[in-house]
Amino acid sequence: MEQYSEKVMQHFNNPHNVGEIPDADGVGTVGNPICGDVMKLYIKVKNDIIIEAKFKTFGCGAAVATSSMVTDLVKDKTIEEALKISNKAVAEALGGLPPVKMHCSVLAEQALRAALADYYKKIGRDPSAFEPKKDSHEHHH
Repeated sequence: MEQYSEKVMQHFNNPHNVGEIPDADGVGTVGNPICGDVMKLYIKVKNDIIIEAKFKTFGCGAAVATSSMVTDLVKDKTIEEALKISNKAVAEALGGLPPVKMHCSVLAEQALRAALADYYKKIGRDPSAFEPKKDSHEHHH
């Protein structure tokens, strides 16, 4: 059993912002076929500020915890600020993740970017700024 930080356990046992936003402004769905984790992130945006974020995650405890953390981190942030939230920031906010679970925080970052890209498409802006960095998750064996 990997050692999880207390913060990871808190978010795992009582994840924040679970659920869907029916009239979400952006929805991002990402999955990791290797471990079967699927994350769905919903955001509500007003005047370029993310006023609400919710998630549904099917996956391991770390996947749930990182989704929970990322929704906490993006709330009340501008789109620009949300873009700067990296998987490292998510992991650090959780007090660290076991190396084998780092890909969960990468997934959380990608779900966020996907949701932001979706929002940009909806409002007719160019979403390419949000495209997940393609090569970040290929080589982690």
